[in-house]
Amino acid sequence: MTERPGEWPVAEPADLGAEEASHDELYMKRAQEKALHEMCLDSIRHDLEQQPTGPSAQAKARIWCAHILAIADDVAEVKRRAA
Repeated sequence: MTERPGEWPVAEPADLGAEEASHDELYMKRAQEKALHEMCLDSIRHDLEQQPTGPSAQAKARIWCAHILAIADDVAEVKRRAA
């Protein structure tokens, strides 16, 4: 069996230096995240609305999905290597 250093429960938890954020700070952070999310989706919607037909809009949506999945794969790989 693998030995694990330390004990549980921890006698003295580590201070991670994170103070509790105020309600206003949490609200602003959430508002910023929501705005970024909406801007990204609105940008994709604009591109899809530029397509001349319904089938071409669906084809373009599949291309967007493929690009987003490729980005997610790249990000996941970087995070795996960093861990």
